[in-house]
Amino acid sequence: TELTAREKEICAKLGPELKKRGLIFVGIDVIDGHLTEINVTSPTGVRAIKRLGGPDLAVAIWDAIERRRGGR
Repeated sequence: TELTAREKEICAKLGPELKKRGLIFVGIDVIDGHLTEINVTSPTGVRAIKRLGGPDLAVAIWDAIERRRGGR
């Protein structure tokens, strides 16, 4: 899918703060151009992407988390 201009605006505003907080993968819900939810504990986008024929992003996300944590 393509992001709308409004969705891109929301991501541009949220992104720097989420990154500053060390968050690697965050789900957001936007309904009718309004941010309704920020999900940092269990974003379901990974499963939805795989279900729709996209890549299995779970491995890449966990690899990124482990790199950030120094392989602990």
